[in-house]
Amino acid sequence: MPPDSIEGSNSDAGSGSGRPAHGFASLALSNGDIYTGDPAHPRARYMAVTGELIAAVTDSETDWKLWIGAETRVIDLHGQFAMPGFNDAHAHLASGGYAKIRIDLEGARSLGEMQQRIRARLKDYKPGEWIVGRGWDHTLWPQKVFPSRQDLDAVSTDHPMYFTRIDGHVAVANSRALELGGVTRSTPDPPAGHIIRDAKTGEATGLLEEDSAMSLVASHLPPVTAAQRRRALELAIDEASQFGITSVQDNSVMSLEDGDSFGWANFAVYQQLKREGKLKVRITEWLPFYAPVARLEQMRRAGGGSSAADPGDPWLKTGALKEFMDGSLGSRTAALLAPYADDASTSGILRVDPVKLTAMSIERDRAGFQLAFHAIGDRGNRVALDAFGAVAATNGKRDRRDRIEHAQIVAPEDIPRFGELHVVASMQPVHLLTDQRWAADRLGASRLHGAYAWRSMLQAGAPLAFGTDYPIESLNPLRGIYSCVTREVPGGGPKGGWQPQEKLKIDECLRAYTAGAAYAQFEEHRKGKLVPGMFADIAVFPHDITAITPRDLLAAHASMTIAGGRVVFDQKEAASAQK
Repeated sequence: MPPDSIEGSNSDAGSGSGRPAHGFASLALSNGDIYTGDPAHPRARYMAVTGELIAAVTDSETDWKLWIGAETRVIDLHGQFAMPGFNDAHAHLASGGYAKIRIDLEGARSLGEMQQRIRARLKDYKPGEWIVGRGWDHTLWPQKVFPSRQDLDAVSTDHPMYFTRIDGHVAVANSRALELGGVTRSTPDPPAGHIIRDAKTGEATGLLEEDSAMSLVASHLPPVTAAQRRRALELAIDEASQFGITSVQDNSVMSLEDGDSFGWANFAVYQQLKREGKLKVRITEWLPFYAPVARLEQMRRAGGGSSAADPGDPWLKTGALKEFMDGSLGSRTAALLAPYADDASTSGILRVDPVKLTAMSIERDRAGFQLAFHAIGDRGNRVALDAFGAVAATNGKRDRRDRIEHAQIVAPEDIPRFGELHVVASMQPVHLLTDQRWAADRLGASRLHGAYAWRSMLQAGAPLAFGTDYPIESLNPLRGIYSCVTREVPGGGPKGGWQPQEKLKIDECLRAYTAGAAYAQFEEHRKGKLVPGMFADIAVFPHDITAITPRDLLAAHASMTIAGGRVVFDQKEAASAQK
């Protein structure tokens, strides 16, 4: 029991001789600086919770005490800041969890450091066993050159090795892994993917771009065990709750590890955790757009829903259908309308046939599914918007809330279309903290005005929903909030922010990460605000994150997370357990 909480308070003040008509609270918070997200009552000091729902939010201690019974857990916040729990509108929990039990290459500052991290782990693997990991980023390296199979062969030729780039759209494999994958000099490029080859010899360099090429090797990876799968997902969920996240819109069903079952094995773990009462965050799991409609309907029913707008189970349900228009800007696989400014030989990779995409979108929309399209480049975004426009024209008006995930580089003339089509701009401000190091090089000056355009999207009438794209970026939402209000790198600069006209105010950033994210999943009636009748999903911080300096946001940490009226993370308890 945390020292600032009082279990089983016996105070029945104001209740007269018996139980009040409304009943007693199961949880009550006092002496807090409660940021409700409700413009009609923006701040409060007290809250009462019955079960999973907020029963009362008030500034009156007298009124609040009417809710206190013998079984009420009372937590004195001692002036701490409480706000609606963060709702990450775009994350990959399985990928993040697997990264924790494999080799982590994130943050390696050189090819040599990448090699050394792998070399240091060789002792942990049996002879001939696959070595897998993620997170390398060549843009952090002095020479900014992609790694090759020879670079991995220098570490080991006995083990097949496969490592994905931080964005998940490129992988590098060593010679042994390429051999097992059947990738030779004569292997043709698969549709919507590239096998990068040496310009002189024509031999595969080990670099594979986009899923269709990556799967040539990834399909040979040994399957994860049931124990590994559960451990990975538990680790990712634990991390989310430590950051004040109470809901995640997750993309784990599309993992390459489970292609045959469309990743349903991950959803089965979530179901098991829910049955055991160990699910600490609410999960809405996306489904693969390309699966047959009959299979999608089967998965939706198993997830407890009947349509996109069906509220479904409050802890675990299925959601939008995810499809990829293109790749990533960092790897130059994002689809652009004109060639890259720093490599005129390519305009990226468009991963879909627009005609086929439109036909499939119309069919899936008619079956009541919400659509969510990954689009980074301006061409990718235009293809997605065209498909959404065709869907509306063919199937008629309804509350679709179709989404574009990332919407990073959008042609200025296409930004108004988000509002016109009521397309949710599901964006991740945290990407700017890394991308601004090289975005201008990739795009050139003429395309920067449509890059990471949060303010322009809001002004165009597009609903904003913010997330992290974890594990491509940190799961910590405060890094995204910092980026949102400053548009500066963590160390500061450029002065005034990169493309500063696109900054948002702190309240707007928080709204996109709470109520906006809830709206994007048809749950604005029960998530995103701290008002009576809505879920008691609460993030607590030692200080008011709307008032501290933006730089201090980067060092702030949640002290407590409450999901459904249950304390799922307490920093004091966690610190005590580590001693």
